Amino acid sequence: MPVYEYRCTSCDDRFELRQKFADPPTTACPACGGSVEKLISTVAFSLKGGGWHNEGYGSKKEVPPAAPACASGGSCAGCPSAAT
Repeated sequence: MPVYEYRCTSCDDRFELRQKFADPPTTACPACGGSVEKLISTVAFSLKGGGWHNEGYGSKKEVPPAAPACASGGSCAGCPSAAT
C-alpha cells in the first residue's frame, strides 16, 4: 500500500498515512481535527535482494588474475625482470 503525506492547514502538522488506492483521502488532522491537504512528496525507492543487476544482467566477466608478487619483496622499479 502506498504512503501519502498530508499537512494540516490549522496546526501545520505534517503526517503520513498508509492507504489503499481505493481509499478516499483523509479530511481531518489526527492531532487537532483541522482540515488537511494532500502533499506531493518524493518517493523512497529501494531495491532489495540480489536482483537482476547482480545476478542476471549482462554477461559474466572474468576477473583478471592478480600480478605475481615481486620475488625480491620490494617494488619492481629498476628490477631487471620488470624490463622484459
